[in-house]
Amino acid sequence: MLLPVIAVLLTSTHQNSAISSDGLHLSWGPEFASVYGRVLTEKAGFSQTITAGGMALNSTVMALGFSLGKCLLSVLSAYALVYFRLRFASFLFWLIFASLLLPIETRILPSFQVVHTLGLLNSYTGLVLPLLAAAMGTFFFRQFFKSVPDELVEAARIDGAGPLRFLVDILLPVSVPMVLALFAVTFVLGWNQYLWPLMVSTTGEGYFTLVRGIERFGTATNYGMALAVLAMLPPALVVLLLQKWLVKGLVGEHK
Repeated sequence: MLLPVIAVLLTSTHQNSAISSDGLHLSWGPEFASVYGRVLTEKAGFSQTITAGGMALNSTVMALGFSLGKCLLSVLSAYALVYFRLRFASFLFWLIFASLLLPIETRILPSFQVVHTLGLLNSYTGLVLPLLAAAMGTFFFRQFFKSVPDELVEAARIDGAGPLRFLVDILLPVSVPMVLALFAVTFVLGWNQYLWPLMVSTTGEGYFTLVRGIERFGTATNYGMALAVLAMLPPALVVLLLQKWLVKGLVGEHK
């Protein structure tokens, strides 16, 4: 699994002429500092205004907004469905869950029309906002909240804890593994988004993400491979740093 990644990393440190003549390399080359330094700082594209560093910043904003927004909405929607006496709560839940059948690719044209009408094209809000609905997160948090003992709810009520205090002081601390697991998964999904940033960044390159920019700015083979390596690093680091919480959240170990 790691061999293609290693091959791309090592090949990106060689001159483009050596790659063209010899293909992929499995040895460290002499051009690491030159290639990655130019990729991170050199302005490229039609407008000559965007760098890989700028695209990485856009990707970070999108991935963090995507993951934090999904976590917040998932917790609040699941909390309302489980602990409030809503009419047709089950129907509302299954309606939310059915949205899993409609990923952004299937509703991209109406979503684009809404974003265009609201004047959110070429903005961070336009990149993040239409992707925040989180049926998967709502499902997992709903199942977890339903497993919380009723005695805990009664004890909080006797202590005079209101809905907000019960959520913040009791439910959220015991939900940390779930929150971090969902954050890791959605950060990777947000970082790797390609089609939606392609649609929203219509009039300029200032809001290009790193994944979006690989095909536009990776004109030389070694530069393209260097961009691919940079695009892989942040999601890989997030998963590695949160892997313990990711496993706990997915297997339901919440003690």
